[in-house]
Amino acid sequence: MNKTLIATTVAMASAVFLTACGSPPQQTSAPYYPASQTGYQSSFGFIESIQVVAANRSTGPGVGAVVGGVVGGILGNQVGGGTGKDVATVVGVVGGAVVGNKIEQSNRVATRDLYQISVRLDNGTYQSVQQESLDGMQVGNRVRVENGHVYRN
Repeated sequence: MNKTLIATTVAMASAVFLTACGSPPQQTSAPYYPASQTGYQSSFGFIESIQVVAANRSTGPGVGAVVGGVVGGILGNQVGGGTGKDVATVVGVVGGAVVGNKIEQSNRVATRDLYQISVRLDNGTYQSVQQESLDGMQVGNRVRVENGHVYRN
């Protein structure tokens, strides 16, 4: 019973560790100046550039690794007996977590395109906003940037 508790603890710790081993988000080439997170903010300027960027949909960070680790631990626990069973459980957890993480990464597919709109504001600074539609906006249009969204002015 005590060995099973140790194997389960090691399995869960391995899954948590592998969950933290994700890739950092992709950086874009245009500068990004976030809008204030407090209150209402509205600025005016001109569209400097518009780029299409792919948005990936994910099930969440590490879901594949955790599910794979649990399944691997269950399958590993079915093999052998005594110390061999404990080793097989730990190997199953680690192997399942690695395989689950790889499967999750390979299933991430670009599901939609976003428009990254860079705006040169009237005060001379730049702000970059990502949104789903252009609503007829083009480079050079006068726009209003309001709470993280660009509107034609």
